[in-house]
Amino acid sequence: ERIFLLFEEDDKIHSPKRPKYPGKIEGRVEFRNVSFEYKIDEKVIDNVSFVVEPNESVAFVGATGAGKTTLINLLLRFYDPTEGEILIDGINIKEMDLKVLRNYFGLVLQDVFMFAGDIRYNIILNNEIEDNKLMEYSKYVNAHNFISKLKKKYDNIVSEGGSNLSTGQRQLIAFARALAKEPRILILDEATSSIDSETEYLIQDAIRKIMKDRSSIAIAHRLSTIQDVDKIYVMSKGKIVESGTHSQLLTQKGYYFELYKFQYLK
Repeated sequence: ERIFLLFEEDDKIHSPKRPKYPGKIEGRVEFRNVSFEYKIDEKVIDNVSFVVEPNESVAFVGATGAGKTTLINLLLRFYDPTEGEILIDGINIKEMDLKVLRNYFGLVLQDVFMFAGDIRYNIILNNEIEDNKLMEYSKYVNAHNFISKLKKKYDNIVSEGGSNLSTGQRQLIAFARALAKEPRILILDEATSSIDSETEYLIQDAIRKIMKDRSSIAIAHRLSTIQDVDKIYVMSKGKIVESGTHSQLLTQKGYYFELYKFQYLK
């Protein structure tokens, strides 16, 4: 399932009557013995525990259906865990106001949604951002170069869905959009699994940049995207089966090593 589709499935999730407001957060994320099932006795997340320290970058890899995207849906509180708890800076996310909670995150999704309007709006959305700051964000994530070549630059009209932009261009705009929020926690959901080859280097470079100075959680099928993160968690059937750096996991010659061989040593 994709994250974006779940914005319409909030019926059972509500803010508490007396929410806690942490204020400015450090960005520490903790899953503590978390399990989740869509159907009774069918766990898609099975007793998962991990910590993302402030400014740390982590990645989750595994086959389709391993539970990676479900972790993100739980963190954004589209669903609540069947067991266990999820904390941000030591506070259970169930105790936070939903809007405040989700505003802590910057999202870059594989299927980037583009609004009918100009490029400027698609980056800043409803935020008040000066043009010089807008260009600063765009340059930082390598989006300004292609935008500046458009006839009307940041005033260039984007069709709904972004059909008049390439997949890579939409991705770069998504990076600028996420950066414009100045989030403490960044989520990249399979952000490089469908990009055109000519902009792949720009996107890889943008990912490295945008993950700096904030807590970052990446989900990707392309292992090249996440080789530089601080820690990689390997998932299988809803469980974390391995963890470590890229080089550590290759040395273990386990599940991650097999994924790596499949992608690069054919």
